[in-house]
Amino acid sequence: MAKGEFISSAVAQPTVKLGLPTMFRLGLFQMGLGIMSLLTLGVLNRVMIKELALPATIVAATIAMNQFVAPSRVWFGQLSDSKPLGQSHRTGYIWLGAGLFTTASFLAVQVVWWLNYSIQAAGWGFATYAWIALLALVFALYGLAISASSTPFTALLVDVSDEDNRPKLVGIVWSMLMVGIIVGAIASSGLLRQIDSDAPLELVRASINRIFLIIPAIVFGLTLIATWGVEKTFSRYRSRSMIADREDSITLGRSLKVLTASRQTGLFFSFLMMMTLSLFLQESVLEPYGGEVFGMSIAESTRLNAFWGLGTLIGIATTGFLIVPRLGKHRTAKLGCYAVAASFVLIILAGFSANPKMLNLAMLIFGLASGVTTNGAISLMLDLTAAETAGTFVGAWGLAQAMSRAVAAVLGGAALDAGRVLFGSPVLAYSFVFALPILGMLFAVRLLDRVNVQEFQLKAKEAIAAVLQQELD
Repeated sequence: MAKGEFISSAVAQPTVKLGLPTMFRLGLFQMGLGIMSLLTLGVLNRVMIKELALPATIVAATIAMNQFVAPSRVWFGQLSDSKPLGQSHRTGYIWLGAGLFTTASFLAVQVVWWLNYSIQAAGWGFATYAWIALLALVFALYGLAISASSTPFTALLVDVSDEDNRPKLVGIVWSMLMVGIIVGAIASSGLLRQIDSDAPLELVRASINRIFLIIPAIVFGLTLIATWGVEKTFSRYRSRSMIADREDSITLGRSLKVLTASRQTGLFFSFLMMMTLSLFLQESVLEPYGGEVFGMSIAESTRLNAFWGLGTLIGIATTGFLIVPRLGKHRTAKLGCYAVAASFVLIILAGFSANPKMLNLAMLIFGLASGVTTNGAISLMLDLTAAETAGTFVGAWGLAQAMSRAVAAVLGGAALDAGRVLFGSPVLAYSFVFALPILGMLFAVRLLDRVNVQEFQLKAKEAIAAVLQQELD
């Protein structure tokens, strides 16, 4: 079989097209992930650093374990490409992962309380470090479950969409992620309203336990609603690819060969890492920043995520209609990187004013800039994804983003501790942290200037055809 014969052999498409109601329904899964992110990196992170007075580096390192297992995303993506779970390539993995990560989140909270008990009773001895190791393990399991669920979900988006409706699907689904962050911030803020900055630990514990029981259960329900019947009705995976019913066609090793066929893969991988690192470096210190520098309560500092999420939601939604059509995906992502760098300058200046309203405004602007960057980068990401090995490519891009978020969480906490030692002043310590993303975004722009989508697509098609030709021969 010639190369061209494989590429043209899977062009038949089902007649059922994805409509707007189903696009919004799929967005409920991303909405759930936004809520879970807020719980772990917002509420739990704040409680561990501020209320329990745990070192920021330890807190960031344990939570970041959920991102350090990100290499599993490539495997889960390839697994969903080649081995159906139940009657589906994607849905079974999505449901299984969602059940596991919602359960793991509650277990993590319980380990946090036992860790605090150990510190109070025995100090920083063997038992305490054992609890820290257990907490890191639970967050690693949480991350594996997220990978098992979110990677097949993103591959499902490729499966159920076409070139004419994919940009619309991306805008809706990723906007719903920001809706999740906003909803999570508002819901958590409401449930935590009774907790003052000096509330007894028992009251804090009871409120946090209630949140981590109710909200993860809701998130699992959203996952079921979002994906029920979608793959069976709308997926083009089997009609687009000859590998769908041949589990030995493209193994993980051969998938990696396709993945590395173009130097553009490495360039875009590096850009995604630097962009994501810069975008999320603030995440592990934002709530403590609000509490320590601005005197905010837990509820008030949690609402900072609502301003960020609202700005990002507006940025993502409007960029697809107003900016991308005029500038293109590449220049849109570049503009977003510059805007994010500028917004961190505003966040630093807000600290010197100690004005909570100025910080809220700075977070809204940061969100707008993040939305522009995210829309441009995700659009480029899907252009740099081959349909025949969608899960593998999605896993690779997810790996870049997850590893960057892990490094960002640890680097943010470590930079804060280093800033406290170097400067003494809380404002200067946090300013030191927020200066790092400015430099990171400028470097990300330099990497982005070297990305070429056309070169990638040509090399990927050649590699896929070559690998499958080798199997058929």
